[in-house]
Amino acid sequence: MKLRPEEIVRLNSILAPVKNDKRAQKMRDFIQHGKITTFEHAESVTSLSYWINKRFHLGGDEKVIVIGAFLHDYYLYDWHVTDDGHGLHGFSHSNTAKENAIKHFGIGNRTQHVIESHMWPLTFTKLPRSREAWIVCLADKWISTKETLLCR
Repeated sequence: MKLRPEEIVRLNSILAPVKNDKRAQKMRDFIQHGKITTFEHAESVTSLSYWINKRFHLGGDEKVIVIGAFLHDYYLYDWHVTDDGHGLHGFSHSNTAKENAIKHFGIGNRTQHVIESHMWPLTFTKLPRSREAWIVCLADKWISTKETLLCR
């Protein structure tokens, strides 16, 4: 998966206001999988989601995909600490990430849906209902598997 230079420019132009925000930078403080931070994970899922949409000519809304992918794990806590009142992380963090993204970035309904449905099928009642949500859900599964198996 390699983005073309013009695609990198476009992706960065969409993402910069969110990615450079000090609140989003806090994702650098938390480990996601192996040695990968939540910020690095979000960057990887964003790039792959953008690439899938472009290479397969899926016609998804680029802004919804990019912002939704980057903020899909914007929960801002260490999920490895089990007694912090976050419940079962796999089942609950998508809602926390969505609420944080609404509060901090004012995201729209379509982007909210991308975030809240990215854990399907684990969260089986939150089925992705748009091409953007499906793209991010699949990209997250691919990147998470790669990080879990290869980045320890």
